[in-house]
Amino acid sequence: MMEEQKNNPLHGKTLEMILVQLVDHYGWEELGNRIRINSFTHNPSIKSSLTFLRKTPWAREKVEYLYLKTFR
Repeated sequence: MMEEQKNNPLHGKTLEMILVQLVDHYGWEELGNRIRINSFTHNPSIKSSLTFLRKTPWAREKVEYLYLKTFR
């Protein structure tokens, strides 16, 4: 199992950690410009965004992609 995760750059990072780091780096406004989802543009919060991202695979993929693109 550990062998499978060796090449996964997101291994050990929670969705909350990823989101907090992106918000710290870009801020909600720029994050909402880069990834057009309502939980980033209308009354944004970590909690509401996490709820949405956990239920919406395409949005989570966009957040993970932006994280990798930004912090690699």
